[in-house]
Amino acid sequence: MAFRRFLPILGLVTLMTGCAGGAIAPNYTSENPDIMRIGNERPADPQVTTESLGSYCVKVTETWREEGKTPDGQKLWALNTQRNVVPCN
Repeated sequence: MAFRRFLPILGLVTLMTGCAGGAIAPNYTSENPDIMRIGNERPADPQVTTESLGSYCVKVTETWREEGKTPDGQKLWALNTQRNVVPCN
């Protein structure tokens, strides 16, 4: 009789242990480190560039913005890119 009461509890503990073991750990890496960085210091903003696209030019401005923190307290930085059409000189 006591075993019947203990069996559902044992099954619940086993289920919870199995689910917790398969949790996915967060991965704070990027295939392209030029668009995401980790660290407490803000990365230096790249230079403003102008690209010629044939009949017009595009001014590209890139800036870093803080996107939150990792579980260990480091800042996540993401690269913003702004493009404006400008006359070619």
